[in-house]
Amino acid sequence: MIAARKERADSVRNRAALLAAAARLFKDADDPESVKMADIAQAAGAGKGTVFRHFSDRIGLIRALVVEETRQLCEQVIDGPAPLGPGAPAAERLPVLMAALLDLKLNQRALMLALERAGAGSPYSNPTYDLWHSEVAGMLSGVHGCEGADYLAHALLAAVRSDLVEHLTSQGATPAQLHAGLRRLCSSVLAHGADGRV
Repeated sequence: MIAARKERADSVRNRAALLAAAARLFKDADDPESVKMADIAQAAGAGKGTVFRHFSDRIGLIRALVVEETRQLCEQVIDGPAPLGPGAPAAERLPVLMAALLDLKLNQRALMLALERAGAGSPYSNPTYDLWHSEVAGMLSGVHGCEGADYLAHALLAAVRSDLVEHLTSQGATPAQLHAGLRRLCSSVLAHGADGRV
């Protein structure tokens, strides 16, 4: 039993080391495709086989890392204080959440691009996307009704997709300009009710 407990503890440490190494490499990468499984293993002081045992493939590792990197934001959205957490009116909470998601995409550029480019690792099938969509749709349902809110939540989240953020920044847009545009978009969506009137 002692050996089994030690093996589990080693496994937990190995997984944490691999995620930490992957986070550093993605943070420093200009191109997400340049981050290879072998590089992550070497940076963590582990064998390549260890990476595959923990995460199966590159998509599995990217998904696990996204969950890890978004954990704090998820906790703040679910249980944190307003306006990011529950309790604030939609007009206050929606712009704050969208700004936090934009900051996440800017700060974790290569990782988020890697997720969106990973085929089956599409952000639409990522558990955190379900949370963001549910929260945004809930905020909009009082303005647009449930049916309208569902689509508009997807449309708003598309405004902070990493490929769009990457395109705009490559065209010279600054983070301040992106945030200003996002605030205007949120205001516009919130200002128009289900009947189309302001």
